[in-house]
Amino acid sequence: MIKIEETSNFDVALAILKQIPEFSSGFSAEEFENRLQNDAIILVAYFNDIPAGCKIGYNRFDNSIFYSWLGGVLPEFRRKEIAKKLSEKMEQTAKKRGYEFIQFKTRNKFKNMLLFGLKNGFQIIGLIPQENNLESRIILQKKL
Repeated sequence: MIKIEETSNFDVALAILKQIPEFSSGFSAEEFENRLQNDAIILVAYFNDIPAGCKIGYNRFDNSIFYSWLGGVLPEFRRKEIAKKLSEKMEQTAKKRGYEFIQFKTRNKFKNMLLFGLKNGFQIIGLIPQENNLESRIILQKKL
């Protein structure tokens, strides 16, 4: 059974993110504190009461766009609709808070995340090119 909880404590989310192979560089608690000062949403997904994934966002642009900063599902819990449920909950919460759009970035090398966004109603609105094309950032946005 999947349960999604909103929390103000990012410790569980940070512990999950540290176990996700795609996030090789890691994140510090200080970086979380700095980014999440403006209308943060922190969601944790539990699969049979085991922390399985998370999604974190905040008001990055000081406008009607909510920024979905980080998210992921542990490899052993993938393909169980957890990412979709996290995304849906973040969209619902952002809409209730008055945002009109939700936006995220992914790297060109993360094809599954790009496909996930496109399958779930996001549109590509920009590209931040990098010397190594696989590291280029693709910006996706969806109307709430």
